[in-house]
Amino acid sequence: MKQVMQDLSNGDTTIADVPSPLAQEGSVLIATSASLVSAGTERMLVDFGKANIIQKARQQPDKVKMVLEKVRVDGLGPTIDSVRAKFDQPLPLGYSNVGRVLDSGGTSFVVGDRVLSNGHHAEVVRVASNLCAKVPDNVSDETAAFAVVGAIALQGVRLAAPTIGETFVVTGLGLIGLITVQILRANGCHVLGIDFDSKKCALARKYGADTVDLSRGEDPLAKAVLVSRGRGVDGAILTASTSSNSPVSQAAKMCRKRGRIVLVGVVGLELSRADFYEKELSFQVSCSYGPGRYDTEYEDMGRDYPLGFVRWTEQRNFEAVLDLMAGSAIVVSDLLDHQFDIEDGVEAYTHLGERNTLGILLKYPSAISQRCKVSVELNSQGRAFEGEPAVVSFLGAGNYASRVLIPAFKAAGAVFDTLVSSGGVTSAHYGRKFGFWRAATTSHCVYSSEKANIVVIATRHNLHAKQVIDSLSANKHVFVEKPLALTLQDITEIERVYRSKEGSCNLMVGYNRRFSPHVQKMKSLLDVVTSPKVFVMTMNAGHIAADHWTQSAEIGGGRIIGEACHYIDLMRFLADSPISSYVAKSIKSDALNETTDDKAVITLTFEDGSLGTIHYLANGGKAFPKERIEVFANDAVLQLDNFRILKGFGWKGFNKMKLRIQDKGQKQCVSEFVNSVAKGEGAPIPFHQVIEVAKVSIEIAELLKN
Repeated sequence: MKQVMQDLSNGDTTIADVPSPLAQEGSVLIATSASLVSAGTERMLVDFGKANIIQKARQQPDKVKMVLEKVRVDGLGPTIDSVRAKFDQPLPLGYSNVGRVLDSGGTSFVVGDRVLSNGHHAEVVRVASNLCAKVPDNVSDETAAFAVVGAIALQGVRLAAPTIGETFVVTGLGLIGLITVQILRANGCHVLGIDFDSKKCALARKYGADTVDLSRGEDPLAKAVLVSRGRGVDGAILTASTSSNSPVSQAAKMCRKRGRIVLVGVVGLELSRADFYEKELSFQVSCSYGPGRYDTEYEDMGRDYPLGFVRWTEQRNFEAVLDLMAGSAIVVSDLLDHQFDIEDGVEAYTHLGERNTLGILLKYPSAISQRCKVSVELNSQGRAFEGEPAVVSFLGAGNYASRVLIPAFKAAGAVFDTLVSSGGVTSAHYGRKFGFWRAATTSHCVYSSEKANIVVIATRHNLHAKQVIDSLSANKHVFVEKPLALTLQDITEIERVYRSKEGSCNLMVGYNRRFSPHVQKMKSLLDVVTSPKVFVMTMNAGHIAADHWTQSAEIGGGRIIGEACHYIDLMRFLADSPISSYVAKSIKSDALNETTDDKAVITLTFEDGSLGTIHYLANGGKAFPKERIEVFANDAVLQLDNFRILKGFGWKGFNKMKLRIQDKGQKQCVSEFVNSVAKGEGAPIPFHQVIEVAKVSIEIAELLKN
């Protein structure tokens, strides 16, 4: 299918051929009929992409601070790689889409329903159910495509709380501003619109507003006094896009005592206390479509807010705008400047630079069958793969897969068959970049492939166990990014399937730290030590929001299973002895209502008498190294800081090992796995250790919950 994409590194807009997204429970699969290009929001995205690196930095000073801190802790090389990878991520454009339901995903929608969503510009989109709304029969696709933008305007109006007869100023008569004018008029308000564009002012007057045309030198303060009968306006809604502080200051001067100012657009926010103090003005920033926005529980998990407590959510705002359109209270025919077929989408974006452009509509072909292909060949010449010892397919094309694993497998000499991502965008983008033969959105393409003999699993953690089992059942060698599974039942099933293959398939978990050159050096030094060892390992993991998917017990399994398992494996490797027992304790703050187990101390005891503690901490500062490993043995100490500098204290013949850049062993981990497959040898990490570490990690996570 075709989808509009932007290259963040240079701002280029392209029409990409990507596989159709995979249907998912709780999300609606939609065949698009029309989508709106918003001249304001999307112009900002395109302009940002076209900016050079210095201009991008000036627009995001907070990100610059993060980059500088990363340079200090991790070094220049890894930081540059990280920044480049960020700009290499494809950006799907668009957020106002209309089409028909192809798959309801178990939601209240029905196949064939005509729905509005905040989906991208693509022939098929997958959107969470709370971000969709059914379109009334008397509202055309072309009109409904404006409804998501209309919800942004509506939320600003709701925060302003207008009543019949009040007077409001709307500063900035772009697409959102002109819809705001109409909604205020529907609320029985007098409206004064302000803009530099005479055409937009004329449209505002057509909708019943008085206007101030700044291009003609008209005085907004004088006009505000006039329309408010000398009392000052009741409120102002700022829908402009400018770095100037004048819209806020001007609105404050126009308002009556205790007036309301709501910011919907983007303006300078250096507020003057004097402007607000004497009148006791209120100022509020409106967040997009309304309550629920950026709440993963609402948007991703489909958990609605109770109507009696939150009357107007994102979805209910969508419905309200569509109802206003159905009743002709919102008319958008004058707001549509251009229409293009999706094939000509790149040309559509050339009109964003025109000063008075408002709405640009993209139209989609009526035929649906060609849109729903779940795989796309990226190499029209095909690939033979005969004689290749390592032919790899990937499940998952996220950050770690694209930045680390795929390049590592390429460097190890593997050739690529199929790259799968559920949405299709990243699999197509990185598939082309790294030379995959095919991009897909379904794992069936991987299991049924006769070409690939290796499956790399880099999906969300709750999918790992089933994908490992399905891959082994399809007689594929498996490299799974940690963790192996989230439950002991899944571990038991994986073990059963693996053993049924009688060693014909390798199973490897990406515990890369044991392959780091520093750790390999530590292991060689410790191999001659016969007495028990003591380990102190600190992972200054940093804070992750409680609603991040890795913190979810159902999806990510929590950070102990998902990340601290690295150190359980590393300690098991260095001790070179089975784990005999463990204790663990986590810290939670009742005052902060914390439910996560990401601040824990874990103590492992080994059969040879060695002892180790893992400090997995999310409450430390970034100024301290992220990872530190210390080993006490043989009247000496080894200390490794952040996988860059290894120091020996009292070790005969060893003092220091320092690398120019950080090396956590990812490339070597992959290389040894690929070599094991090519040579027909067992996996680099013995299977019994993989199972042992997986079980201990899960048991410790369960212990911390109690």
